[in-house]
Amino acid sequence: MAHTESSGSTTATLTIDGRQATVPTGTTILEAAAGLGIKIPTLCWLKKVSTTGACRICVVEVEGVERPMTACNTPVKDGINVTTSTPKLEQIRKKTMELMLVNHPLDCPVCDAAGECDLQDTCYALKVDKNQYAAAPDRLPIRYDWPLIENCATRCILCEKCAKVCHEIVGADAIEVKSCGDRSLIDTVDGKPLDCDFCGNCINSCPTGTLISKPFKFRGRPWTFDVTPSICGFCSSGCQIEYHSSNSRIERVTSSDDGFNRGNLCINGRFGYSAFNSSGRLTDPLIKDSAGTQQKSGWGQALGAVALKLKEIVAEHGPAAVAGIGSPRVTNEESYLFQKFLRGAVGTNNIDSEARLGYFPAQIIQHEMLGYSGGTRAMDAIEQATAVVVIGADLKAESAGFAYRVIQASGRNNAKLVVATSRATSMNKFANAFLQYRSGSEAWLAAGLNKAILAEGLENKAFIAADTKELATLTASLDALSFERIAEVSGIAETELREAARLITSGGRTAVIYGAEVMRSFDAGNAVAASIDLALLTGEVGPDGAGIFQLDEKNTTQSMQDMGVCPEYLPGYHTYGHAAARFGEAWKAAVSTAPGKDLFQIMAGIESGEIKALYVLGSDLLHCLPDRNRVMKALQKLELLVVQDLFLTETARLATVVLPAAGAAEKSGSFTAVDNRVQCFPQAVAPIAEARSDAQILNKLYALVSPVANIATLDQSGLQHEIATLSGLYSEVCDHEGCRMGRIKNRVGRQAVFKALSPSAPAASEPGRPFSLGVGPILRHNGSYTTWSENNLTVSGEAYLEIGGADAAKAGLAAGDDVRISSALGSITLQARVSDALQPGLVFVPAHFREAQVNLLATSAAGTVAVKLEKA
Repeated sequence: MAHTESSGSTTATLTIDGRQATVPTGTTILEAAAGLGIKIPTLCWLKKVSTTGACRICVVEVEGVERPMTACNTPVKDGINVTTSTPKLEQIRKKTMELMLVNHPLDCPVCDAAGECDLQDTCYALKVDKNQYAAAPDRLPIRYDWPLIENCATRCILCEKCAKVCHEIVGADAIEVKSCGDRSLIDTVDGKPLDCDFCGNCINSCPTGTLISKPFKFRGRPWTFDVTPSICGFCSSGCQIEYHSSNSRIERVTSSDDGFNRGNLCINGRFGYSAFNSSGRLTDPLIKDSAGTQQKSGWGQALGAVALKLKEIVAEHGPAAVAGIGSPRVTNEESYLFQKFLRGAVGTNNIDSEARLGYFPAQIIQHEMLGYSGGTRAMDAIEQATAVVVIGADLKAESAGFAYRVIQASGRNNAKLVVATSRATSMNKFANAFLQYRSGSEAWLAAGLNKAILAEGLENKAFIAADTKELATLTASLDALSFERIAEVSGIAETELREAARLITSGGRTAVIYGAEVMRSFDAGNAVAASIDLALLTGEVGPDGAGIFQLDEKNTTQSMQDMGVCPEYLPGYHTYGHAAARFGEAWKAAVSTAPGKDLFQIMAGIESGEIKALYVLGSDLLHCLPDRNRVMKALQKLELLVVQDLFLTETARLATVVLPAAGAAEKSGSFTAVDNRVQCFPQAVAPIAEARSDAQILNKLYALVSPVANIATLDQSGLQHEIATLSGLYSEVCDHEGCRMGRIKNRVGRQAVFKALSPSAPAASEPGRPFSLGVGPILRHNGSYTTWSENNLTVSGEAYLEIGGADAAKAGLAAGDDVRISSALGSITLQARVSDALQPGLVFVPAHFREAQVNLLATSAAGTVAVKLEKA
């Protein structure tokens, strides 16, 4: 029997084309019909945004209602009888289409959307083959001046999907419907130049050729390209994408609305592909000759030279004289092979990566407190949160997919959002509270939030009692910190902390996200521990929580940790004492149990002469490590420097041997996102010129260097089997097609442990250097990878100094001025940009640009750098 809405039922039963359906109240007729497999034509409807009913193509008849109703925005009612197709409805739809086409240009032969145009498809389906209506041609100007995106307003049918995606998904609000009536068009807000995220999600949503990708324009017809589903190789969100290729060249990237990320990408995911086609790509192996000049060579010669020199160094100095630096860009399988090569073939545990600068130490703390690493939920759980707290993270700059999920939680689920950062970010507009703490006080801010939750009695008592221990140690440590002292150090008052605590705990399902400012804080240990304590107090790591997520800018940083690219653990976080013999047996090698050196110890070992050879896999040490001059001097001391990369980086220019590697589109494998989703992908195109995949290179070297004669190397399937068997992190039944790497829930059956907090106060400013310089990511780039992308450089071409207006006035600086930035180590000169995102005394430089050499100024990657500013 049908339930009536008046009875308070949560469902309604209706009839569509003679078939009965029971659906949740609030469901639209269009959605109910789709559930029955009945397709109603539409042009303006998009599942992921709110409906407008703009196109009127989806009209249906509802029994007892005089006029046709739009199915996309008409909610079902109990007992209604809907008809979706009659001669009258078909005629209405055809006439609507004809009116829509009155001013639509017949430029399909030169329109990039031809062949994948929803307007074309709908015209064909409705048999609109002539038009009885006409009007004087009214061509609207084409906006050629927008970077990356071209806007031909004459093709627009005013479905509003682009504006809704920009507002509801991306949160940029860069475009809107301007004017009214037949003068309506999509344009920038207030007619200003386009200043947006350049994510291209508006292009993806456009049903016509109104908004098109400028880099893809006239590259070819859509049906002429090979389309390969894949996983984005830039940030840590792990978005599902599609590579469109022709003649072994990636020409564009799209994403399906049916995928995990619902078709939503950032600028790097949609436009960063041009890095694969960069003229800066390495095309051949290089070997340094006796004069110190790098010369092209064949693969046999290059690999032979590496193997011979490694064997010589090991024979003379022992395997401890060799070290390796891994890459946050390669696949799970390649990271595993890299550490296997160093441990199994060379015999050294001196292996680490740039994750040592923040992410990995944070994961060690999380492992101690929770018993597992990485995110505790898939990131889509954030959308169901009732509250979200973001600490020390610029979401769009560090991992844009997380930003989109938080915007959905805030906009659709009315989740309360607390943002705590030293710089204002694009997420501020959605925040219920913004806590702009003083840079360097991250640990104090997070400790203050913990103290406020306990003071308000808002902790999740049931979860804490059942699933945690050592709360008393945390409480005792917080008792030693007064709200007055916290406010003095962080700049955040007790009233603000208590209000934030009430917001964070509202609704009972909280998500905590922390990022680079926390993990690279000068007191990172306490800042990370306090963030995890916060997750435990709110119960968000429990079954009813929305999870804790630690962000990293690069796509496979979590993969590296899982695969043992660190000196502390073997793959799967196994200790040497526990598992070295088992791994050695599988590898037919003696795995050393001697502790290896971490990144900083490796650099010190090179300086002391203890380390003679360094193998750098996909990492530009001269760009990512602090104290550039020290790093350069150290690298120049090596007897053997092997660099395996896509590009001739500054580090590669110093190498004894350079090995050209394949990009993400040019190989197959799997990536692990920071929320622990493992996703596999096939090869889309062949590697450029003589480049090879990292796995191919490492397998060849393994066979050449291994002391076991004729040792067999594994194909990808065999490698995945070995990883699953030895690491214990994976089942061999994956939740996606194509690999044997299904992630097992990375947890242990023990209580989580609270950690006591004892934050240190930031150092006072240095005499003569009154500004604190922060270095970090920005929205329009990802690492230094996208600085090889012509598309990204179109909208963000160089580094700059961001400074607050009051500070700029005091320093006598104006926007566009060249500014000399000097620290105790050195100086660089950049152009000034005046911003209202910064608090007094704090300045900022993007980390991405190699030419800026901002790492000349710092001795550490932690915290900020004391600098003085002078007009150059």
